[in-house]
Amino acid sequence: MNRNTLYIVIAVLAVAGVILGYQLYQERQKTTGIEINVGKSGITIEKK
Repeated sequence: MNRNTLYIVIAVLAVAGVILGYQLYQERQKTTGIEINVGKSGITIEKK
């Protein structure tokens, strides 16, 4: 395996790590608790 191929493999792994880290960050930023909506059909309460 020559150096260029090795650099490409390392770059792809680094990009994949950044993408997975960002997705994990987004998942943890989601709020938890309850959501209360008042609309035409009345009041709805959802647990998140």
